[in-house]
Amino acid sequence: ALFATVFREASARALLLPRRRPGSRTPMWQQRQRSADLLSAAGRFADFPILLEATRECLQDHFDVPALQEVMASVAARRMRIVAVDTDHASPFAQSLLFGWIAVYMYEGDAPLAERRAAALSLDRDLLRDLLGSEDLRELLDPAALDQVELELQRLADGRQTRSVDGAHDLLRDLGPLTAGELAARFDGDAAAAAGELTRDGRVITATIAGEQRLAAVEDAGRLRDGLGTALPDGVPDAFLEPVAYALRELVSRFARTHGPFTTADTTSRFGADLGAMRAALEALAADGTIAHGAFRPGGVEREWCDLEVLRRIRRRSLAALRREVEPVDAATFGRFLPAWQGLDHASAGVHALTEALTRLQGAAIPASILERDVLPARVLGYREVDLDAMTASGDLVWIGCGAIGADDGRVALVFRDRAATLVPGRDGDPPDGRLHDAIREHLAQRGASFWPDLVVAAGTADEATLLRALWDLVWASEVTNDTFAPLRAYAGSTRRVGRRGSRPRPGTLRRAGPPAGAGRWSLVADLGGAASPTQQAVERAERLLDRYGVLSREAVLAEGTPGGFAGVYPVLRAMEEAGTARRGYFVAGLGAAQFASLGAVDRIRELRDLPSEPTVLTLAAADPAQPFGAALPWPDSAGRPSRAAGAFVVLVDGAPSAFLERGAKTVVTFDDADPGVWAPAIAALAKDGRLRTIELRQIDGTAAATHPSVEALYAAGFADGYHGPTIRG
Repeated sequence: ALFATVFREASARALLLPRRRPGSRTPMWQQRQRSADLLSAAGRFADFPILLEATRECLQDHFDVPALQEVMASVAARRMRIVAVDTDHASPFAQSLLFGWIAVYMYEGDAPLAERRAAALSLDRDLLRDLLGSEDLRELLDPAALDQVELELQRLADGRQTRSVDGAHDLLRDLGPLTAGELAARFDGDAAAAAGELTRDGRVITATIAGEQRLAAVEDAGRLRDGLGTALPDGVPDAFLEPVAYALRELVSRFARTHGPFTTADTTSRFGADLGAMRAALEALAADGTIAHGAFRPGGVEREWCDLEVLRRIRRRSLAALRREVEPVDAATFGRFLPAWQGLDHASAGVHALTEALTRLQGAAIPASILERDVLPARVLGYREVDLDAMTASGDLVWIGCGAIGADDGRVALVFRDRAATLVPGRDGDPPDGRLHDAIREHLAQRGASFWPDLVVAAGTADEATLLRALWDLVWASEVTNDTFAPLRAYAGSTRRVGRRGSRPRPGTLRRAGPPAGAGRWSLVADLGGAASPTQQAVERAERLLDRYGVLSREAVLAEGTPGGFAGVYPVLRAMEEAGTARRGYFVAGLGAAQFASLGAVDRIRELRDLPSEPTVLTLAAADPAQPFGAALPWPDSAGRPSRAAGAFVVLVDGAPSAFLERGAKTVVTFDDADPGVWAPAIAALAKDGRLRTIELRQIDGTAAATHPSVEALYAAGFADGYHGPTIRG
């Protein structure tokens, strides 16, 4: 590296690297390229003045060679001795080297595939070949880039074919002898007429090579005769019959310049030459530094030969492709990734599928109204309420309220009991305060889990409606839970259907079980598990968030309402990165700069960068954790105000939002000129599948639905005229 730098500077002083524009500076990369070309040409002449000057400058100006000679002579004469010492710690000189090595290679195995391949391709392959004696690029070179370079070298790529007679002659000079069919594949026009004209003019000859008739430029006559022993036709000018010293070597060198990696058998069959002579020619070219020998072609078995300039070209193309993979993906790709990461693209059936889905959703606050209607059925085929009831009744699964939504809904978090101590949601605001609230707390603290009649006696009131409201105030404040899921299902509207006021039952009479929303056995959330330290809670929450989202950003953490926000889990994520269990980088464009990803998520999201051949349509509840818009990602511009409200739906087409159905199923908002022929059937399917009873569209993008341009697509999807607009019923 030092010699190359000194040689470039000496060549520039000697004006051997002329500037293309004398008035402007030459870019450094161009100077290095020209200097490398000059060095490769001058390296064959040992007395080239610039080589001598570069050698003198290195050995006298940069390196203290006389002092080195003195030290080595002293060692040889035993005036100086060498002592090997094993120390517990590296010396100050070696410490910097050791630190640099660790900094480079500590996380090398943890890097995503694209980064590892890009870093490997960035190595100096010439230096690596000198150090190791071989090259293995099978896993690094991109097959598509290699194929494209081969097509361009062979003039088979689009736009590379020749069109003129002179171009056909140049083609034969550049590529070597070709058959009539091979020439026709590279000629845009009548190749036979062009070949006939060139033959009549004496610019092309016909020769038999490897047992087949080929057209060759007359300039190759001497090479074909001396290198392959080809019989030449009469009439070839004497100027083209001069003896050629290294004819076979020149033919093989041209073959290498116009092909990708090839084996010895490829050249032997192409030229019909002796195997020993061909191997000698290839080894001579390798000794001259013209071609390289190694493992290049992806999927290959035998070692190949490749021209160095062709290999650099393939490496540059492969590196460019890998750098595109390293670039952050767009929002639509993340919209395709997140549902796939949470298992919506390969939903399975059974209790095991439900357990896997609940594991990913642990601790997430999900509206109770959509949990069993939209969220779980999207992840479990043939979802059954009885399976969830069995898990809660057995005590394996508990649910915890995370805040009310209006009068008949609220957010709920599902947590496995062994994780309850670390995943219990934090309490925001002041706890409910009132006589009934205190009575319920005191009774559950003293008596433990209790049924509804016990709570009625403890509260000392016959007003079940008031008691039920107080009980659910404590539920949404994350203080009280139930050992079954039935009261949560019954809560919607139950506050308006409780029993009428009446006196307490007389002793000896049959007592009622109470309202459906008060059924089951109630207990305090604090009794679910032992106390966990703040550190344990932060670690568990960070792991759950990373497992749920794959790529975690500040926006996603804030959207979940995680206690402490992003600052609460950031130290844990940073420690996970240092431990090698998470990666930090800029993976998704549009998200915050601080992004953490699990080890497998980075490669998975990059696999989804390319759009599928057929549009993928997915209809999700707007508040579903697998729906990233409005949480991790901002909503695209639209005529409405979409939100992650319970009861709203989003139609994702190839991961990008296409349409948003507001809560109440009366208003639709579309994004980015979405195709109604795609989103209209998806919205109609909500009623056909029973997720919504009735969809009666009144407005689309702020205009009357009946006059909107997409109304025809709605009718085609199954909508019919209604009193207020297009209507469909389940």
